[in-house]
Amino acid sequence: MDPVSAFDEPLKKLLGGATAKVMAEHLDLHTVGDLLHHYPRRYEERGRLTALTELPLDEHVTVVAQVADARIMMFNNGRGKRLEVTLTDGSGRLQLVFFGHGVHKPHKELLPGRRAMFAGKVSVFNRKMQLAHPTYQLLDARDDDAGDVTEAVDAFAGQLLPIYPACKQLDSWRIAKAVDTVLPSAQEAVDPLPPALREGRGFVPLPEALLRIHRPQTKADIAAARDRLRWDEAFVLQVALARRRYADTQLPAKARRSVTGGLLDAFDATLPFTLTEGQQKVTGEIFDALATEHPMHRLLQGEVGSGKTLVALRAMLRVVDAGGQAAMLAPTEVLAQQHHRSVTEMMGELAGKWGLWREAPPQKGGGGRGEGMPGGSDLGTKVVLLTGSMGVAARRQALLDLVTGEAGIVIGTHALIEDKVQFHDLGLVVVDEQHRFGVEQRDALRSKGKQPPHLLVMTATPIPRTVAMTVFGDLETSVLDQLPAGRSPIASHVVPAKDKPHFLSRAWERVREEVENGHQAYVVCPRIGDEDEPAGKKTKKAAEEDGDKRPPLAVLEIAEQLAKGPLAGLRVEVLHGRMPADDKDDVMRRFAAGQADVLVATTVIEVGVNVPNATAMVIMDADRFGVSQLHQLRGRVGRGSAPGLCLLVSEAHEASPARARLSAVAATLDGFELSRIDLEQRREGDVLGQAQSGVRSSLRVLSVIDDEEVIAAAREEAVRVVADDPGLERLPELRTALDALLDKDREEYLDKG
Repeated sequence: MDPVSAFDEPLKKLLGGATAKVMAEHLDLHTVGDLLHHYPRRYEERGRLTALTELPLDEHVTVVAQVADARIMMFNNGRGKRLEVTLTDGSGRLQLVFFGHGVHKPHKELLPGRRAMFAGKVSVFNRKMQLAHPTYQLLDARDDDAGDVTEAVDAFAGQLLPIYPACKQLDSWRIAKAVDTVLPSAQEAVDPLPPALREGRGFVPLPEALLRIHRPQTKADIAAARDRLRWDEAFVLQVALARRRYADTQLPAKARRSVTGGLLDAFDATLPFTLTEGQQKVTGEIFDALATEHPMHRLLQGEVGSGKTLVALRAMLRVVDAGGQAAMLAPTEVLAQQHHRSVTEMMGELAGKWGLWREAPPQKGGGGRGEGMPGGSDLGTKVVLLTGSMGVAARRQALLDLVTGEAGIVIGTHALIEDKVQFHDLGLVVVDEQHRFGVEQRDALRSKGKQPPHLLVMTATPIPRTVAMTVFGDLETSVLDQLPAGRSPIASHVVPAKDKPHFLSRAWERVREEVENGHQAYVVCPRIGDEDEPAGKKTKKAAEEDGDKRPPLAVLEIAEQLAKGPLAGLRVEVLHGRMPADDKDDVMRRFAAGQADVLVATTVIEVGVNVPNATAMVIMDADRFGVSQLHQLRGRVGRGSAPGLCLLVSEAHEASPARARLSAVAATLDGFELSRIDLEQRREGDVLGQAQSGVRSSLRVLSVIDDEEVIAAAREEAVRVVADDPGLERLPELRTALDALLDKDREEYLDKG
């Protein structure tokens, strides 16, 4: 049989239609290769009893235990009967129950002293844990006396039973039997590793690794197999990313080199502060990449308030000086408008000093054109805003400015990638908060240039190195982790509203005090309040942690309560994502201008919003937000000369994991430390994200969270291999593995970035 077709063989041919259908529908296993890569989750030592004291309620489990007692019970005046079986492992007990005709076979087989593997859903009846109608498999073939049973079990001691990720419709041992059927095909496995690499690192061959992972004789077999398979996953993925990076270096791009005496020099001369070392280092990396004749693809990750927008603007001015255009793409209209204001304000400083600025009056109709233009000299360029809610006339003028090159800088939303939007010479695309955008959107924007434009991706969410090397692995990475000297400290405190309600009263007093001192405040809620379904981030599990079943607090409700109660007399405004764009913009303008004291909002203010006079933030139901999200929200205060205050209000119990998360956020302002805490509490799939379904489905042994050394080493080897043989012409087996990874369902994740 051909080696490729052996792994591509449909399971239906070998296992029959019924089993194959269940595997396809419930485990996403379709071929022999899929099943061989469905590795055991853990292993039981045959004869060793599984602890019954830690069984999770309402979950489907597999246990290995011994029958302590079995008896038939009659009910309904003898018309009905049930079999009750008690299992033990020496430390705890578990009851099994069988009804009706289903009692006959287990009644004969499940005799006291018998050991077996049982699978079922854990439930509670009469305050006792039980499995109702579990499926089971005896671990010995004898049914005579207890001595023979003990002897049989002891004979199996030390042998390892694979426990597979299973489902209600298909138990672990039925999967094991199916694996037995296809296991001979493991000998046909195509080994993707170059022989020199495999031998140099002391890995077992792939067929042997598959045999050891499924049918280990010793624990050393499992370790050797996992080491090999973990490396394979990391290496093939990193080769795919390295090939994409290499392909990018082969694309043509216009070098955007420095120009003396241009807009950038003029802008730098107006800065009232010195760039931090981090800003200088990152800017140097970006400028070096812009000067090359292949497109830059760089991820700029920076702490909240580290000055990413300033770095991005300097890069955009560099491109404008070199005769090109620069576009910044924001995930929401509010953020696009905020970026536009920030850029025009920063450019306004330049204009004031150099006499270059003249402000075009906003045009009526859907948000206005919102443009600024340094003019009157060779340094002139327009800064235009382009969003979906703009009026027809304003939009027509903005589009004209882009296609003629009159506008050197454009800031907008996804409206920038519409077919009608054309650029004169697009040289740089800056994408803010990349995780909010899909692959097609990014590629559509990149295709707007005469040649591929340079690409700078920004994120304010600190990304651990392992995730950066995988999820964003086709991008080079720059890290901005140093805060500017002018940034004020932010004090963070947990407010236990349920345990100590007077703490919440004090929180509102603190807000009044900040306003009385001439400052402003945010109040953040998880929900808007005009919808049927709560929009909070809290999961069912998180809700159960503190026994809280009420809906998340809502912006509209809290704003009304505050305006009539503890913040009466203050100017309270609301902001949320379902407001019309003009209304949102008006609210933000008034708040930024100091015409509102308190802004009650959803997470629409999470990124990019910059109001230096806002010094306090109260986050209601803070336990309903993720760690990184809380860090982002907190970054909206303390942006001026006055210190910031962030109060995390929660009704979660003091001993709950939810409160522990909040305490961790309150204890540090280090976003990278918080990102590590965040990752420890999340599943791998959550880290990789929905767009990374291909990565998730291909990573079975490798942990993006834990296996940093493996990923880093695999990346180095991958770079070396691709540099030596970009087309993998001399490595057909590796190319085959790559093709399997990059099938149509999985290739999208490589376009993340």
